[in-house]
Amino acid sequence: MSEKTHEGLKWVMRAGYGARGVIYTIIGGLALLAAVKSTQASGTKDALAALRDEPYGIPALIAIGIGLLAYLVWRVAAGVKDVEDHGTDAKGMIARLGQITTGLIHGGIGVSVLALAMSGKNSGGSSAQDWTQKLMSMPAGRYIVAAGALILLGAGIYYAYKGWSGKYKGHLARTQFTESIDPIVKVGLIIYGGILGLVAFSLGYAALTANPAQAGGLGEALQSLRGMAFGRFLLGGAGLGLIGFAVYNFVEAGYRVVPKFSDPDIRTLLD
Repeated sequence: MSEKTHEGLKWVMRAGYGARGVIYTIIGGLALLAAVKSTQASGTKDALAALRDEPYGIPALIAIGIGLLAYLVWRVAAGVKDVEDHGTDAKGMIARLGQITTGLIHGGIGVSVLALAMSGKNSGGSSAQDWTQKLMSMPAGRYIVAAGALILLGAGIYYAYKGWSGKYKGHLARTQFTESIDPIVKVGLIIYGGILGLVAFSLGYAALTANPAQAGGLGEALQSLRGMAFGRFLLGGAGLGLIGFAVYNFVEAGYRVVPKFSDPDIRTLLD
């Protein structure tokens, strides 16, 4: 890849992580508001719908949608071209496939966000229950849902481990800012992983019972925290954690170290 292509891909990467940061800032902020005011916690779909009703909400949604499509381009290019040096062994190929898969998922969300901005309708915005019901109506649908739950659980464990172990630090440039913000990034990754785990368990239970009504997305996971003992504190903590995860994405946008086109002498938070 040429130097010009590297620079272009770098800005695509930044736009993608920035868009994810905005989304989780909104979701985390609404979760905090729900904890304080005893209102319903919102998932991605509801949070973006709420943004549409705000002044300049439509241009903001368009920017977010374009940013998520940029994230699609970044992750697919990273996986295909292996710009992060995962290699071609089994572990490396799994990591690269994971990059492509997450890119495709966020690209689909980006299309939905643009549809919401243009028409007020979310083309891909069916609830987790709706999608689970559609999948279960297919041959071997319960097994597909169960497999999806396992994949999502694996992603949750990965994010939590990434935060707990500090593995993410090898991808972030060491600066005074990244050093100071690191504790927030760490907590954000761990809490985000835990929330993904809650979503995975709801999908797994839906598959086990053949009942799509048991499936829930991010909003339902947050609301389930509200129903537990000390639920308002748990929901508030989850909201802060999601904002921490948003901070992680913003830090990735500005300070991510990519082996194939970053300065080889740059110091990371692990150095």
